[in-house]
Amino acid sequence: MSAPSDGEVRLRPLSVVEDGDEVVIGDPESGTFVTIPPVGGVVVRALQRGAGLRDAAEEAEAFAGEPVDVAAFVEVLTDLGFVDDGAGKQQEVERTAAIQNKRWLAGVSQRVAAPFFGRLALAGYIALALFCVATFVAVPGLWPSSGQDAFLTGDIGSSALLLVPFALLSMALHEGGHWFAARAIGINARFGIDRRSVLLVFETDLTQVWTVPRRRRYIPLLGGIAVDVVVLSVLLGARLLVHIGVWSPPAIVDSTLAVWVYVKLAGLLWQCMVFLRSDLYAVLVNALGCRNLWRVKTLLLRRAFGMLTEQQRTELAGASPADVRVGLWFRWVWLAGSVVVLAWFAVFVLPPIVTMIDWTAGMLAAGPLSGSFWYATLCAGLLLLPQILVTVVAVKQFRSWLAGRRARAAA
Repeated sequence: MSAPSDGEVRLRPLSVVEDGDEVVIGDPESGTFVTIPPVGGVVVRALQRGAGLRDAAEEAEAFAGEPVDVAAFVEVLTDLGFVDDGAGKQQEVERTAAIQNKRWLAGVSQRVAAPFFGRLALAGYIALALFCVATFVAVPGLWPSSGQDAFLTGDIGSSALLLVPFALLSMALHEGGHWFAARAIGINARFGIDRRSVLLVFETDLTQVWTVPRRRRYIPLLGGIAVDVVVLSVLLGARLLVHIGVWSPPAIVDSTLAVWVYVKLAGLLWQCMVFLRSDLYAVLVNALGCRNLWRVKTLLLRRAFGMLTEQQRTELAGASPADVRVGLWFRWVWLAGSVVVLAWFAVFVLPPIVTMIDWTAGMLAAGPLSGSFWYATLCAGLLLLPQILVTVVAVKQFRSWLAGRRARAAA
């Protein structure tokens, strides 16, 4: 192999993080991260110090014990957009949601956010979580009855409409927790709106967690659940005071607390379903050093049922050993998880839907000449608005996928 020329390669401000037997390098500004062998990390660090290609190759050879094709590696870095071309262009951030901020959000300083996720604060969150569990066990009556507690007043229509902003605010608080926790470790995040099947969801892009060691990633990954636990414990504490007679607020206040307990508990339990792309799933992936577990799980399931194509077989053969090792058991967890999702739906979603359908049918039965008919029609239409937004997001995603497919075909 010919020796590389001693030209200088200017890299963009890349992060280089040891991650098990690999090294994660990436551009925090563009949100692009890849895993490479440790020798690649040696080359990147050498280039970051200003070493030429020949010096970087010598360091890499000393590390690996054999010659390393540094020139070819630099070509890969160039294709990834990691080499500074001198044009001074701001990197485009890759979109990870259908509707999303184009730039990373900082806002709160790390100094302000860090105390909320220190050891004392984390111990407090655990204590509050235990308080919530103990309260539900000791006072089962405070567990939400979704067929009743989902509705603020006896007017089912207006109460159902209030659930929409309540749920959106609850999701916003959760995602804000992720962002605030990200600031606590000095990284930025950005918000987006996407869909999960037929549900409209807020999401926080935490791609920049790859710029920090694995042990520090847990704080932003669990920041949303921490906020949920705090809010739920405050709500439950207030309801407990009402239950034991210490506090006697107006009925509307207790009803509002009940609605919010229902909303927060439903959301919190959803995030705890490790077999979905939830917060705890992200924690699992980080803890076990996985890279693309969700995809590998699907490939392993297809193999188990004899549905793997030749192309997919090749893809599975090149998968990360950690993904394959975990995927061998996680695929069955995911499959069994569908039963848990159905149970969650039956407990938290189905009863309000049945109540709403029954109310709507009764109101529509009065006929179009009555005000109740049009009131029910208006409420039903407004309740369908999130589903309309889901449809819009789905169309945007399909158009993006179609454009990408055409671009690949043209190339």
